[in-house]
Amino acid sequence: MDYIDLIGYTATIMVIVAFMFDGIKLRIINSIGCLLFITYGLLASVGAPVLITNSVILLINLKYILWKKKES
Repeated sequence: MDYIDLIGYTATIMVIVAFMFDGIKLRIINSIGCLLFITYGLLASVGAPVLITNSVILLINLKYILWKKKES
């Protein structure tokens, strides 16, 4: 297994683990997973669907995180 695969598997684990939490913790852990998937997608040249999906999810998570912080 090379480092690119390791990034992909780590991203998978982060996204799965994120759903064991709720609220802001879910969004933060999922955002880390999305960043890893974006990195994996760029390094492994897996194509636009991985990059687009995770970029959009990351933006949604960041908007939610910032919105929640604004409420506090």
